[in-house]
Amino acid sequence: MAMVVLVLVVCIFLSLKIAYETLSSYWLTPRRIKKIMEKQGVRGPKSRFLVGNILDMASFVSKSTKNDMDSIQHDIVGRLLPHYVTWSKIYGKRFIYWNGIEPRMCLTEAELIKELFSKYSTVSGKSWLQQQGSKHFIGRGLLMANGDAWYHQRHIVAPAFMGDKLKSYAGYMVECTKGMLQSLGNAVESGQTEFEIGEYMTRLTADIISRTEFDSSYEKGKQIFHLLTLLQNLCAQASRHLCFPGSRFLPSKYNRDIKALKMEVERLLMEIIQSRKDCVEIGRSSSYGNDLLGILLNEMQKKRSSNGFSLNLQLIMDECKTFFFAGHETTALLLTWTSMLLASNSSWQDKVRDEVNQVCKGDPPTVEHLPKLTLLNMVINESLRLYPPASVLPRMAFEDFKLGDLHIPKGLSIWIPVLAIHHSEEIWGKDVNEFRPDRFASKSFAAGRNFLPFAAGPRNCVGQSFALMEAKIILAMLISKFRFTISENYRHAPVIVLTIKPKYGVQIKLTPLTP
Repeated sequence: MAMVVLVLVVCIFLSLKIAYETLSSYWLTPRRIKKIMEKQGVRGPKSRFLVGNILDMASFVSKSTKNDMDSIQHDIVGRLLPHYVTWSKIYGKRFIYWNGIEPRMCLTEAELIKELFSKYSTVSGKSWLQQQGSKHFIGRGLLMANGDAWYHQRHIVAPAFMGDKLKSYAGYMVECTKGMLQSLGNAVESGQTEFEIGEYMTRLTADIISRTEFDSSYEKGKQIFHLLTLLQNLCAQASRHLCFPGSRFLPSKYNRDIKALKMEVERLLMEIIQSRKDCVEIGRSSSYGNDLLGILLNEMQKKRSSNGFSLNLQLIMDECKTFFFAGHETTALLLTWTSMLLASNSSWQDKVRDEVNQVCKGDPPTVEHLPKLTLLNMVINESLRLYPPASVLPRMAFEDFKLGDLHIPKGLSIWIPVLAIHHSEEIWGKDVNEFRPDRFASKSFAAGRNFLPFAAGPRNCVGQSFALMEAKIILAMLISKFRFTISENYRHAPVIVLTIKPKYGVQIKLTPLTP
């Protein structure tokens, strides 16, 4: 009898504990944060219970993206971040809104952003809601890791993107690009003139990341990329499925579809991982290799480091998914948008082509050539300014801290609208929505604090140098082989699906250049 009573007491205690934690997460903590911010003059739109302002934001975006843009023009903040435009006019540069139960403060002030990224990188990171939304997509890989886990993961993967290791990838990039150019050339010879360049850039960057970081050809990895794209589209809808307590556990079609895709991605990744392990175990190879996958597997063999951090197969697969996605998606978009900008600005295309011919003299670009391609670098920067792959950068406070004149309470997410900052007339001038690469010509131009395509501070993009080297090589080779113009079939309609994408792709016309 006493045992039954004890079990009953424990069950009641656990039930009360779960009920309190749920009430605290969904009601008490959000109310506390709202009061703290209101006392500091930071207000925002009225929110609904559980869903916050999600329905408002969905309504704004639905209306703003209902139609395609009339012409190729780059004033896209009102289209892609209509809620920011509306609420900043009402509540000012700082305002708070709610993504379900998660309070988010919008921040655009350069000094405070710099302080947040540099001073508070260890006590801020990705929120629980973000992690849950991408759990089946990229899991707890570097992009979603926090605290010590992030520090150790970054320390492990960083060598794969630095120094001589980084330089050694240039040859792969050139060879893969030659293959793409040959494919385009063959298609032109057969009579095709119009190409959706985004498809080619996506295949090319996927091939490059497969070969350089996983020693696998695109043919082997294309199924993984296809499934990750489907997962990306589903995870982009995550916020509307995570509002209600326990909703992620329901056997809904959404949850079933996501889990099925995740299992298939991980099955394919395990085949690649097991193949690498088998080579070592049967003595065909003495190590797992020195690419990213090899580095991860070598680290896992250490079992547990002196600091207590250890890698397991699940984390390795999460890391692989993160770099499969981040290693090709963002670079492919940079190349696609830059191709669109050059195709619709022939004078800049000619300038860059002349520079490439002068520097490379008809040969494929080398690591030594890249620093000399200053005009191409300016064009890439301007493309990243107008169409940054990520429209916002989020950071959640894991403890209370002082940011400038603001007291930031634990649990508040700070959202930095990169797209809006990159299109701010106050920062960049009246020609902010024009394609003008020469704004990056002056070395004294202090764009750093207001130019954030790869974030900033310790948590900046670990693959930034890899992506820029890849983009320069591919564009230099493309522009020296073809002249390209925008097709009359191109419809300018940027949309956000986690990243900023052209809704219908980018159609360009190619004309081969005489060698």
